[in-house]
Amino acid sequence: MRIGILTGGGDAPGLNAAIRAVGRKAFLAGDTLRGIHNGWAGLCDEPDFFDIERRALSGILQLGGTMLGSSRVNPLKRPNGIPEVIANLKRAEIDALVAIGGDDTLSVAAGLAERGAHVVGVPKTMDNDLSVTEYCIGFDSAVSIVAEALDRLHTTAASHHRVMVVEVMGRDTGWVAVMGGLAGGADLIIIPEFPVSLDDVVKHLENRRAGGSDFSIIVTSEGVQIKGVELEDVRDSKRDAFGHVQMSKRGVGERLAGLIEERTGYETRATVLGHTQRGGSPSAYDRIWATHVGAAAYDLVTQARWGEMPVVRNGGVEVAKIADVVVEQRRVPRKLYDLAHIFY
Repeated sequence: MRIGILTGGGDAPGLNAAIRAVGRKAFLAGDTLRGIHNGWAGLCDEPDFFDIERRALSGILQLGGTMLGSSRVNPLKRPNGIPEVIANLKRAEIDALVAIGGDDTLSVAAGLAERGAHVVGVPKTMDNDLSVTEYCIGFDSAVSIVAEALDRLHTTAASHHRVMVVEVMGRDTGWVAVMGGLAGGADLIIIPEFPVSLDDVVKHLENRRAGGSDFSIIVTSEGVQIKGVELEDVRDSKRDAFGHVQMSKRGVGERLAGLIEERTGYETRATVLGHTQRGGSPSAYDRIWATHVGAAAYDLVTQARWGEMPVVRNGGVEVAKIADVVVEQRRVPRKLYDLAHIFY
């Protein structure tokens, strides 16, 4: 069997671990692994693929990024995009496809499956907001990077009696902010699920000062709306093929920091972690669970369970339909958000 594999959307630590797992199981069974370059772009126009040899999988477990490359090309937005991808899979003599990605990449996979394509998925998104699954490749590494950054910022904030505003990834959900903030001891966490106002933020900081805390660490998701904080209007900005604007252009961290200093007089600085959350080696957790879901994806291929994907629930790997995973975003629950308030 010839198994194709691609990675789409933003890169994330752990992708190579998943590729390795699919490949190792394929080679043990005598199958061929065919890599697709640059996500769905490699199956649009002229197919761009190569045969992955066993030795190419050695030494990649600990590497960040993806050996296959990635893109945000969306066949669903192209005229005859899905039929084109199906035709190119046949041209590349690929019997089954493993698509590793988040809601954008997997929405294309679901569309292919609806049309009878032999495709299975693997959950990857640093935002950790896919439905059904409790784990997505790259999330744990991102949280670890946020926590380490907060550890470092605590010392300089305390030394200079500053407020530090740390902007982290999170377009529509606050998983990275709330988990990274909890792990790193943030004094206030602002996420899209539970809006706050600038007045709320100022009151919180003033209460901390009154209680003897002369510095504060605020973690905010890049996609939040804060009443009283006017942000850069990005509605007319350039969008990617999935309709997304670049969240960093909103400047929520810098804008909030400036308003805090203006309202309170407290010296305030902003730090935007940006793509550092995507880079570098995956955490041990990401290496282990990316291996789990990668191996499980290969098993789905051998069972011809097209349109399905491995998910992590209740501490183990289960199976769900790709369409169910991308039907809506998984949002931070109130109970978890309230836990963070205990430490404010």
